[in-house]
Amino acid sequence: MPQAHKVAFIGLGIMGLPMAVNLVKAGFAVTGYNRSPHKAEQLAQQGGKAASSVAEAVRDADVVITMVPDSPDVEEVLLGEDGVFANAAPGTLVIDMSTIRPDVSRELARAGAQRGLRVLDAPVSGGEAGAIEAKLSIMVGGEEADFAAAEPVFSALGTTCVHVGPAGSGQTVKAANQLIVAGNIQLVAEALVFLEAHGVDTEAGLRVLNGGLAGSTVLTRKGEAMRNREFQPGFRVELHDKDMKIVTTAAREAGVSIPVGALVAQFVGALKAQGHGGLDHSALLKLVEQLSGSERGRPRG
Repeated sequence: MPQAHKVAFIGLGIMGLPMAVNLVKAGFAVTGYNRSPHKAEQLAQQGGKAASSVAEAVRDADVVITMVPDSPDVEEVLLGEDGVFANAAPGTLVIDMSTIRPDVSRELARAGAQRGLRVLDAPVSGGEAGAIEAKLSIMVGGEEADFAAAEPVFSALGTTCVHVGPAGSGQTVKAANQLIVAGNIQLVAEALVFLEAHGVDTEAGLRVLNGGLAGSTVLTRKGEAMRNREFQPGFRVELHDKDMKIVTTAAREAGVSIPVGALVAQFVGALKAQGHGGLDHSALLKLVEQLSGSERGRPRG
């Protein structure tokens, strides 16, 4: 795929905008649409173009990327009267990079194929930092030939891009990813409160933990902010709550037991119910503090 090819990018939020900007930097001609028009204007200021509708954005596009919050949003953008499927030319590569239900992805792939469109589900991991730095991990479901055609786009967005199976497989792997991430954040939160309770220098403690088998991307990207109780959203609690509902539902449907994941899903849901849905998911620390009777715990070191 020559880099001059036209890309329509639908959904310019915390993740979508930097991803679209990275495509511009890679040489693609990018037209963006977002329900909040100022986001599309921000893209235009960085070399892309702003569209006033989905239909306008996808007109003449070779590739359409969607990056919106949930399954109903993707269905609306793709299947709506003024949506992608109704306005994209046959043969267009449609890549949904949102995190949604695997069964919805499979249905959308079938609907797209009936219109002559090539549909991939390609959710990402890496958070806002990964989107900005073009270091996302991308898990892709769909036809292998379509994956190969999309690789130049993926290369501009991430460092790890893997075809994991047929339609819906990308979303299934992303559900597993969110299961692991939530569990990791919960345990980092518990470890931090535990260290604080014993008067440990937590900066030093987390640093040495991250150098051993306990090390993780969560510790690297979230540890310092968690020490300082800084929960500005890179990935919001309300979105992780949605993702945990996806994985617990899919596990139940498959007859798979995920007892630890189910418990952490309840913690994420409780944090959202307390009114913290707009905070970063590392705010799971707040619940650990509450359960420990130390809600105003302070980092030491």
